[in-house]
Amino acid sequence: MRIAIDGPAAAGKTTLARSLAEKLGYLFVPTGAMYRAAALAKKRGMAPEKVCIEVREGGRILLEGEDVTELLENSDLDELSSQVAVDGRVRRHLVALQRQIAQGRQVVMEGRDIGTVVLPDADLKIFLWAEPEERARRRLAERGGDFQEILAAIHRRDERDSTRKDSPLRPAPDAVILDTTGLSREQVLTVALELVEERRAKLAR
Repeated sequence: MRIAIDGPAAAGKTTLARSLAEKLGYLFVPTGAMYRAAALAKKRGMAPEKVCIEVREGGRILLEGEDVTELLENSDLDELSSQVAVDGRVRRHLVALQRQIAQGRQVVMEGRDIGTVVLPDADLKIFLWAEPEERARRRLAERGGDFQEILAAIHRRDERDSTRKDSPLRPAPDAVILDTTGLSREQVLTVALELVEERRAKLAR
């Protein structure tokens, strides 16, 4: 079974996808981290549209064979990864890598275009949503900083993601829209597991 989880910045995609993958015993594929790895590659003077990026168990990211997982949680990469993500050459390269990773495997893949572009035939598509203010509060709790600056950055990211030419952020027509505003991580996971069981039952018929 292949599960696609999409949504805007700080909607809780990574948290849900990681927890869901652990519960189901599937491979967790954080495509946002892959774009951050591409941004890191660019920062290092490499061509992001050509680098080798791998995903290992637990969602660990390898860049040209080096485990860079911890290096990706750097606020300096936030804007750069968003800029890299609108480069059509980079998107085509990473989409090809992501499809290769999911080939013949049970995965929970999260990002912004999984259900629409990367895995349009995914067995279950979930589009996570939360109000921008809610997402800014979550990001503030995770990383600290200034609330208004974080909120402004989220609005900029939403605008850039939803209006880019290649793979704009939008729910797939058959995606389940899950509004996480006001919900705890545990509540969101419970709903997602229920959706998985419902889809499994349908596939078994």
